Amino acid sequence: MCHYSVSVCHYFTCSSSFVYMYTCTKLIPIVRLCPSRDCAFCQADSNCMDEWASNMLHGNCHNRWFDKSFTFVVMKNGHIGLNVEHSWADAPVMAHLWEIMIPYDSIELRYTSEGHCIGDIKTDLPGVMRLKWDLPNACVQTIDQHLQIAQKLASDVDLRILVWQEWGKGFIKLCKISPDAFLQMALQLAYFRDAGRFSLTYEASMTRLFRDGRTETVRPVSLESCAFVKGMDDKEKSKEEVIDLLKKACDKHVVCYKDAMQGKGVDRHLFCLYVVSRYLEVDSPFLEKVLSEPWRLSTSQTPHTQLPNDKWDLQNHPDRICAGGGFGPVADDGYGISYIIAGEDTIFFHCSSKHSSPETDSVRMRKGIARALRDMQALFDSKTKQQ
Repeated sequence: MCHYSVSVCHYFTCSSSFVYMYTCTKLIPIVRLCPSRDCAFCQADSNCMDEWASNMLHGNCHNRWFDKSFTFVVMKNGHIGLNVEHSWADAPVMAHLWEIMIPYDSIELRYTSEGHCIGDIKTDLPGVMRLKWDLPNACVQTIDQHLQIAQKLASDVDLRILVWQEWGKGFIKLCKISPDAFLQMALQLAYFRDAGRFSLTYEASMTRLFRDGRTETVRPVSLESCAFVKGMDDKEKSKEEVIDLLKKACDKHVVCYKDAMQGKGVDRHLFCLYVVSRYLEVDSPFLEKVLSEPWRLSTSQTPHTQLPNDKWDLQNHPDRICAGGGFGPVADDGYGISYIIAGEDTIFFHCSSKHSSPETDSVRMRKGIARALRDMQALFDSKTKQQ
């Protein structure tokens, strides 16, 4: 049992607060109001976006209930975001919920010109009750101790947002390349320039073609991707040669992605073999080595516009744009990067690392991603202008 479960059983089973704790543990979502915070979602201000992302990810650690499926975080200014626990679902599920909520709120529910909800006021709702917890001193000490641990972990996460609006999916389609593959190659280029090496890279692929399917791993690093990355900074190669390397790398990536979606990946199979070997008490040096290799670059794309375009038309409703979500680095000396292609002209990148690592720097990596995107755009400038 985890320390949380042990503490709940020890301090609350015979306490007058048992009913409160039991009720809270049965709740699926939690709504967290932050009346003292005025954090805002502002695409034009990178510092504001960084603060917003960090606030959604961990807050101050005692104003989030991290074991809940998801928490609605409502700021003083009415801006709202989500903190989601990952084990029960993947990003597309919450992204779909978000896309249902936003149009329903603005199209169906609607507001008056003063900002009040349209409709009749209901007065028969149950009253709000303040929970009065009976916490012994030992329990308070345990809470304080683990709050310090949580705050130490949270303060070590350096999460930065890149709002890329110089071009988006529209430009990549003109290049006749898969947008996801294009961005993955940009991340490979940025990481190689940042770290000076290639590293094991994780990209999540959905396996929704199968019942109860969750994810499979796409491994973006290939011979083709390495050749492209090296070719980008090879002054002896022409633009046409580098474009050819990029397209070969992207074609390889698309094949690997489709294989992962169809259950032809390797990582979930390797993990199942590892579980079986543990059950049978059979040592497997191969499995232990393969599964212990660090994912120094962990990436994921969050889907945008899963609803029909008439309800999520960013051209006519730019205020409904979603920046997606981020996560922490998987390896202590690595990066966690999620991205979302929001319409034709905007891409959001969430870049995280640890302050304690001397090898990584989220601000530096954010600049590296922007540089990689500009350099890759420059390959196609004359071609796209002609089209």
